[in-house]
Amino acid sequence: MAQQKNQMVRLAKIQVDPAQLAKYNAALKTQMATAVKLEPGVLTYYAVADKTNPAHITILETYADTAAYKLHIETPHFKKYKETVQHMVTALELVDVTLIGAATKPGM
Repeated sequence: MAQQKNQMVRLAKIQVDPAQLAKYNAALKTQMATAVKLEPGVLTYYAVADKTNPAHITILETYADTAAYKLHIETPHFKKYKETVQHMVTALELVDVTLIGAATKPGM
């Protein structure tokens, strides 16, 4: 739990133009996979869509610390993602949260 104390956890609440949802989801998946693969400080990304409105997406992002997040937003792949989706996103809310606890099955 000591390591978790320094982690930065953020929710990104995103509304996407429904007509561009498939393109947005593809760009998001590429960015997430690249960030987790290339950046040691990017620990997890979970993206979920509202079942009643799939254009409402929430992303749970976990970074090793604030410095890892600052490095992340300066990477070429993140900048490409932002440029690609800038006209697809109709609303964005970033919410910093505190991790209370985490539980996962071994091997997950």
